[in-house]
Amino acid sequence: MKLIFKKGFDGDMEKLPAREVEGAVAFKEPETIQKFAVIANTLAAIILIVAVVPVIILSRAIELVFSGSDFVLFNLMIAAVLSLVVMPVHEVLHASCFKGEVEFYTYLKKGLMFVVGTESMSKARFVFMSMLPNLVFGFIPYILFFFFPSQLWLGLFGAFCLGSGAGDYINVFNAITQMPKGAKCFMSKNRSYWYKEK
Repeated sequence: MKLIFKKGFDGDMEKLPAREVEGAVAFKEPETIQKFAVIANTLAAIILIVAVVPVIILSRAIELVFSGSDFVLFNLMIAAVLSLVVMPVHEVLHASCFKGEVEFYTYLKKGLMFVVGTESMSKARFVFMSMLPNLVFGFIPYILFFFFPSQLWLGLFGAFCLGSGAGDYINVFNAITQMPKGAKCFMSKNRSYWYKEK
């Protein structure tokens, strides 16, 4: 993997790496990165709310809030800061699943960071690439919290990271539901495509 950092992305899709494969079929997904961002951010908010509720109930955070304790606020701040700190690492974990060149973009105006690599991947590798950072920073800390409920920051951090993976879950859903058996996929600009090798 060769990771290339690009300065702030301005929304111009023509600046993203592109590739053409004869007979490739575009995933049915939002046509612009702006539409994708709106859908992903909405889904992220829903996931975050659903994930935070059990954390609050299990940790008895509501009681602590009413008793005037700063415990919840302190843990919330730790989780929020950590979830922001790992955002670039989240993208590097995606990039680590590529064998070739990968470009790293920040689109902070829309609250996005993303990587684009144009190499072909099997469905399984694409799904793994999409889910790896969400497993590391989302599911694992979130599940660990239920074994260590006194570590409220761990549950909140996992919940924040689960929410921030919304765009990845959309990509996984598209790959699983749209790619036929034996197909390969690749990214080109802001779109994903699948094709069957001849």
